[in-house]
Amino acid sequence: MTFDVLTIFPEFFDGLLRYGVVGRAIESGLLTVRAHQLRQWTTDRHQSVDDRPFGGGEGMVMKCEPIFAGVEAIRQDHRVILLSAHGAKFDQAAARRLAGERSLLLICGRYEGVDERVAEHLADEELSIGDFVLSGGELAAAVVVDCVARLLPGVLGNEASSVNESFGDEARSFDTPHWTRPADFRGWKVPDVLLNGNHAEIAKWRREKAIEKTRRVRSDVLADATIAKEV
Repeated sequence: MTFDVLTIFPEFFDGLLRYGVVGRAIESGLLTVRAHQLRQWTTDRHQSVDDRPFGGGEGMVMKCEPIFAGVEAIRQDHRVILLSAHGAKFDQAAARRLAGERSLLLICGRYEGVDERVAEHLADEELSIGDFVLSGGELAAAVVVDCVARLLPGVLGNEASSVNESFGDEARSFDTPHWTRPADFRGWKVPDVLLNGNHAEIAKWRREKAIEKTRRVRSDVLADATIAKEV
């Protein structure tokens, strides 16, 4: 799978490309990630990518001309995504959907926003990683790359990892709480059920705890009332 990222800070992605799951996937040839400097598609001597908003108001708005030129130069069979606070929610379901694409082109917004013509006439969709405002779309793009990449075949060492983790199953609950050695730390002990070797009992207990914690912390992610009543 290929990710192309259009940004005014391509060096932001250096660490993402070198470490962890994404770095290993790139090294093994499962993934290609390219960050492109948006300013190379500007036409003025100052390489301006922003301008004052029509109608007045605070801040600067990213211009549509260099973004259109950049996307049109890069795009082949890419699905084009604008990272924006105005976008639809990016969640695990969206990540699974995007993992089915061959290539994604991510546009990183900045400043007060992006000329609306980019959303209306260029991007295939507009996504937001949460109900908060970032300084730019680079962090959001990194989140999308990491989240989607780990769903690709062969990227994770254990393919079941992406199924059994939080939001990974049909119930859309958190993953179960986890413990490891030592079994007793400062008097806080690992639950006895995890030590008894009864795998059926452990599986049932883990499912109950996953739903219990999800309902307590984020009841909004439970799929429906039936799931919520399991505990």
